[in-house]
Amino acid sequence: MSQLQLNIEAMIFTANAAVKITDIKATLEKVFEGEEISVEQIRELLDTITEKYKSDEYAFELRRSGGGYQFLTKPLFYDTIAAFLNLKTKRKLTRSAMETLAIIAYKQPIAKSEMEHIRGVSCDYALTKLLDKELVEVTGRAETVGKPLLYATSNVFLDYFGINGPDEMPALKEFQTADQEIGEPQD
Repeated sequence: MSQLQLNIEAMIFTANAAVKITDIKATLEKVFEGEEISVEQIRELLDTITEKYKSDEYAFELRRSGGGYQFLTKPLFYDTIAAFLNLKTKRKLTRSAMETLAIIAYKQPIAKSEMEHIRGVSCDYALTKLLDKELVEVTGRAETVGKPLLYATSNVFLDYFGINGPDEMPALKEFQTADQEIGEPQD
């Protein structure tokens, strides 16, 4: 096993969030001064580490999530971890918070006034809860009158849903059902 691989494992293991390839590269080049380390080389090592921890010998695995890599407990051990941590229930988002989150996820970056226009009601409370849970973040200001804040999903959102970016979200048309359609189907 190479020193590079061991250093990558140590880095990801100690991180409290997903570690991006660019951060791995910068860190390794700092530690191994003068050694040129390519992104392709890092990807190959990450693939090797991923394969290593797929074995049933390990209760955790290396997963790509939130735009980076993270060691996560395998789903098989959820009940054990939940009992150990004494997790009684997951705190759920309200319907209004879920609606607001969906709007932000599919229209990001978006101003609060646009969210309210789509929902037809105030989004203050839902937006505050989403910001508190760090599922959304302020990404800047719109170039319109009043320069309102713009909101987008955060890395916490990506981690929670196990995706690497908004482009991996299901298309809206995948959610449409026949119940939502009116008129005669077209050929």
